[in-house]
Parts: sequence; C-alpha cells; structure tokens
Amino acid sequence: MTQSNEDIQMLSFNIILHAGNARSFAMEAIWLAKEAKFTEAREKIAEADNEFNEAHHIQTKLLQNEASGESTNVTVILVHAQDHLMTSMAVKDLAKEMIDMYEKMEKLEAKS
Repeated sequence: MTQSNEDIQMLSFNIILHAGNARSFAMEAIWLAKEAKFTEAREKIAEADNEFNEAHHIQTKLLQNEASGESTNVTVILVHAQDHLMTSMAVKDLAKEMIDMYEKMEKLEAKS
C-alpha cells in the first residue's frame, strides 16, 4: 500500500513546522547567550529539542511505514522537509557551541 500524496504532504509540512520552530528556538538561544542570559538560552535549546522530538516522531512514522512494506512517494516537499530538519539540527548544534563560547568569554572578561 502506498501513502497518498496528501498524506506525504501533510507529514512533510509538519516536519517543516517543527523543524522551523526548533531552528527559531535555537536562534533565540544564540541571541540570549550573546546577552549573557545563559540559563534562558539553555531553556530555548530545551524547547528546540522538544520540537525536534515532534519532527522525529513524524520521520520515524514514515520510516516504520516503509520498513513494513508501505511505499512512500518521495516528493520534492518531503525532500525539502528532510533538508529543513537536518539544517535546523545543525543550527541547534552550533547554538549549543555558541552558548558555551559566549559563557566562556563572559567568564574571561569578568577576570579582567
């Protein structure tokens, strides 16, 4: 059985939604870290992680369906959704590093 294009579109748009939310939270975390608001920045990373969990649940559903023999039509929107998810994950990973970097800079400046 093949999932309908409408089903794939809906799942894809939901991945894009959650990945976009996660990316926004990660960017907010960077801006907060730049203002030395490290606790709040890490809270934004936690919010990003929650959004990624939602996106991963959808992605996992697609993978499980395909693994059980249900074919998936690979559409441009699905490829875009996967790309959006992966680039958003990279932004979050960099945001975590930048929070640590800003925190280290803050401590070094306080010693001066």
